[in-house]
Amino acid sequence: MNIILRVWRQKNTRARGRMVTYRVEDVSPDMSFLEMLDVLNERLTLEGDEPIAFDSDCREGICGACGLVINGLAHGPKALVTTCQLHMRSFSDGDVIDVEPWRAEPFTVIRDLIVDRSAFDRIIQAGGYISIPTGAAPDAHAVPVPKADADDAFDAATCISCGACVAACPNGSAALFVGAKITHLGLLPQGQPERHSRALNMLEQHDAEGFGGCTQIGECTAACPKGIQLDVISRFNRDVLSAISHRGD
Repeated sequence: MNIILRVWRQKNTRARGRMVTYRVEDVSPDMSFLEMLDVLNERLTLEGDEPIAFDSDCREGICGACGLVINGLAHGPKALVTTCQLHMRSFSDGDVIDVEPWRAEPFTVIRDLIVDRSAFDRIIQAGGYISIPTGAAPDAHAVPVPKADADDAFDAATCISCGACVAACPNGSAALFVGAKITHLGLLPQGQPERHSRALNMLEQHDAEGFGGCTQIGECTAACPKGIQLDVISRFNRDVLSAISHRGD
């Protein structure tokens, strides 16, 4: 199959970016989207042009590094997959495909399709550590956790910090990301001592980074490659309100 790519090219953070058109021929439907970009970059390198800069690491849908906006959709047209898991059989011969970086004020473009997502790291750092001294690994049954709580905590912990929720949100909110990080600790016994202060500190850092407010539109969960649901935002809001209430005592 032959496709036409329109790719965002930007030399650095201060440079002005633009869409550049490339024709890619003899694309195998079994290629992943990133493999197709690898083929294009090999050709560009042989022709003496600058290859397209994009992030990737594990290419197994685990690390969250490969986020791209493809035809206006974070990670592309398939649900519950990352960009590296998207295959070219999802497109048709002759398709024109737009490829852009995440669009959000805190995610500044470093080069081409690579954005700075260190704001996520600072939000996690603001949450701090748990103070429970864990010591050696306890027996599996030593700290009882209701199965429903354990399942919900595990579902929230599947967040890979890719940023698709922010890229999809019209407000540029990272509430789904923050909610997932708060929920997976807040549902477990070990996360209780700092549960409410953690939520408040992470919210304050979220706002300081320039992310927008959540208005429960739901684009975030639709774009999330791990299918994290909006209920984590409700838990996040509940813990924040509790923290504010306790702080006023």
